Amino acid sequence: MDIRNRIEASLQRALEGALVDDAPPRLAAAVRHAVWPGGARVRPRLCLAVALACGDDDPLLADAAAAAIELLHCASLVHDDLPCFDNARLRRGRPSVHAAYGERLAVLSGDALIVLALQGLGAVGARAPQRQPAVWAAVTRGISMPHGIVAGQAQECEPQVVLSDYQRAKTGALFVAATVAGAEAAGVPGAPWRALGACLGEAYQVADDIRDVVSDPQALGKPVGQDEMHDRPSSARMHGLLDATRHFAELLDEAAASIPACPGRHHLQALVRAEGERLVPTALCADLLRQAA
Repeated sequence: MDIRNRIEASLQRALEGALVDDAPPRLAAAVRHAVWPGGARVRPRLCLAVALACGDDDPLLADAAAAAIELLHCASLVHDDLPCFDNARLRRGRPSVHAAYGERLAVLSGDALIVLALQGLGAVGARAPQRQPAVWAAVTRGISMPHGIVAGQAQECEPQVVLSDYQRAKTGALFVAATVAGAEAAGVPGAPWRALGACLGEAYQVADDIRDVVSDPQALGKPVGQDEMHDRPSSARMHGLLDATRHFAELLDEAAASIPACPGRHHLQALVRAEGERLVPTALCADLLRQAA
């Protein structure tokens, strides 16, 4: 089974006990809307890619970790789109959850996804008691305080924000969770894999900052110009498109170089390059650099 199919199957397993006939129908529909059809599934793909590079000798645990990380990411998007934050009515090219189901069900569906993510990971992790604590710790650190995605979202409520701290928490934390949990699920120490997650997470956020300026809503699948509208910290706003584009390329190089020695190192490096090309194509980078020259 390829990685994409593994992810979708693991998401189905994680939610099958919740999306049942006697669940509140509109809440169940809102949860489905938040999860399917998915986006690029970047974080769970990264988690499984690391697990595979490390031997992947417990695929059920790796799949559960990947599913939990994706459900937590989906929950963060639901909450991020709410009127009290971005008030975004478009996500992945269709109405956001609050636009489709209302604000109350959006809040509740995001809350439900957080709990369901941890329930699913706990249920499978119990079968691997030696590895469960490290995997659980990696995932929960990525979402909680003081440096997880909840803290990152809260940074937008502060009068002054350090850009690197904001990006490390709001985006990078879940990428670090993906790489560390992927390694730990395969029985390999996760600490050496933190740098890969941190570099990729920051690169992803810088790319998002760039695309918020230069992309269009139809291509991006969500509104653009949001950083300017909400006066949010942004690499493109604070350092300009030229420096942001250069920094993005540097982060990809750092990510590829940081991958620990393992049988799948070259494959992972190729994946890093491919993901960079998807986020900010080489042609766009060259065009931005040329315009700024």
